[in-house]
Amino acid sequence: MPDPKTFAAGPKSIAAFQTACQLMPGGVNSPARAFGAVGGTPLFIDRAEGPYLHDIDGRRFIDYIGSWGPMILGHRPPEVIEAISKALERGTSFGAPTEAESRLAQQIIDAVPSVEKVRLVNSGTEATMSAIRVARGATGRHKVIKFEGNYHGHVDSLLVAAGSAAATLGVPDSPGVTPGASQDTIVLTYNDHEGVSNVFAEHPGEIAAVILEPVVGNMGCVAPTAEFLKTLRETTQRDGAVLIFDEVMTGFRLALGGAQEYYGVTPDMTTLGKIVGGGMPLGAYGGRAEIMNQVLPAGKVFQAGTLSGNPVAVAAGSATLERLAKQPPYELLESLGQRLAEGLDAAATRHGVDHVVQRVGSMMTLFFHHGPVSSWNEASQCDRERFSRYFWGMIGEGVYMPCSQFEALFFGVTHTEAMIDETIAAADKVLGRLQS
Repeated sequence: MPDPKTFAAGPKSIAAFQTACQLMPGGVNSPARAFGAVGGTPLFIDRAEGPYLHDIDGRRFIDYIGSWGPMILGHRPPEVIEAISKALERGTSFGAPTEAESRLAQQIIDAVPSVEKVRLVNSGTEATMSAIRVARGATGRHKVIKFEGNYHGHVDSLLVAAGSAAATLGVPDSPGVTPGASQDTIVLTYNDHEGVSNVFAEHPGEIAAVILEPVVGNMGCVAPTAEFLKTLRETTQRDGAVLIFDEVMTGFRLALGGAQEYYGVTPDMTTLGKIVGGGMPLGAYGGRAEIMNQVLPAGKVFQAGTLSGNPVAVAAGSATLERLAKQPPYELLESLGQRLAEGLDAAATRHGVDHVVQRVGSMMTLFFHHGPVSSWNEASQCDRERFSRYFWGMIGEGVYMPCSQFEALFFGVTHTEAMIDETIAAADKVLGRLQS
């Protein structure tokens, strides 16, 4: 196999990373950007346009991360840039209500089946943290169920790992998270509907909420089974627990109404990020009115934010959702996704590479794994070294894939069939080299 370092960051990126490492922990402001999962030096980006990234060494790449999901309209879509420009002319922050916030709130409510009222925040992490607090406040209960391999932001109570049992109270998965912060978090196996039923039977009337990614993007792309979703919805309704869909990735991507529209399962609460901000820092959480009315000042559950509903971010998000509603891209994205998935599968099969391609709409992962992946236990068995070589090989061919086996790729409306075919041809070449 070729050394992945054969395909490396350019000299300007290497120098920039050396400088950044002296200024920031690990040289980055979010861990995945450090390329720890694939080795080597991260590429520093200078600019982006449509489906392309340009690094500071002057190289262009077809982009399959889309800022980790938000760029469904491509980079710098004209209507979003125009909306941002107009908002900037009025000011960058007021610390007071604006009509624009209500317009975006109405767009979210109109699109997402579960949302009757919504609160805007600054990130997906804030959204999930707040939703958990509201669910606990609304039910008067403490325990929360999450699933292995699902990421809900860097919230203390959700940064937990499962123990040796199938269902266990979580233990901290990061220094700085105290046992007390995670002691009420129960970690289960994704797609294990029997595990869900058993835990509710063991803790009747004690579970405040169940939170999950309705399609996982943080252990690679893993879809839920119909039985899993059915059990979650019926069990939480019967017990009085709050079902929370973390649609930070899937919201407005799989359908205008997100995964809950795609699968026809309506949760009690939904958390949003990424696309809802149109590439700007913005998140949201919402749900049934009686739950959301628990939030201060309507109720007693505290949540606040100086920059929540920031006018520039709101303008970008509103313009993005308006375009998605007026010109739904989902048939196009489905067609492109099928073309890419079939092409990657054929290339890996042709070269005898153990693999599975998993896709839901415009989310996808080529797993270097023998057979389907439905849980973290299966995802963790992937050949990560081979993925690293694949990643750097694709960089060498001008294709920027997610820098981890456990991150789903994304594409948007500015990708074309020709670009998809170029990507498949690049993968064919790289996968062939991996087997040589």
